[in-house]
Amino acid sequence: MSSLGRISAAARQQGDTLPLVLVLDNLRSGLNVGSLFRTADAFLVEKLLLCGITVQPPHREVLKTALGSTESVAWEYYSDVLEAVQALKAQGYAIWAVEQTDTKTWLQDFQPLPEGKYALVLGNEVDGVDEALLPLCDGAIEIPQFGAKHSLNVAVAGGIVVWELAKKLLAGREK
Repeated sequence: MSSLGRISAAARQQGDTLPLVLVLDNLRSGLNVGSLFRTADAFLVEKLLLCGITVQPPHREVLKTALGSTESVAWEYYSDVLEAVQALKAQGYAIWAVEQTDTKTWLQDFQPLPEGKYALVLGNEVDGVDEALLPLCDGAIEIPQFGAKHSLNVAVAGGIVVWELAKKLLAGREK
């Protein structure tokens, strides 16, 4: 690992992170949860909030795709996603759903403030983000899609949005 320039899980936990939290809203698949842990590790996401029925480590499916990132990324469990979002709002996070809505902001147009703190809500694989949660969000980010389905796997969508925000947040640090 050292020849690849990788840090240890302990160093990752103690190092700088981006002011970015992922809120997993009732994800059914442990494989998706594990994939999002790996994405969070790769792009220095601060932590994950696992909500509702979202599977928690050490579930075997989470561990299968997380490949150890459950040890390097902080996470918390909330039985109620509304409670999780309200806690983040009280801490000064801007809450953005990753969802298709009438009042979306296209991903490429979203410009995070360098000093801002952000939480992205990723919804259930079938039902998306809980509709009761949308009014609490500061907005919705949508990924442009051009095919017939207009539907991405939640772990894939999370990876795309996290990468785009990480690029923008890191660019803001360089200025």
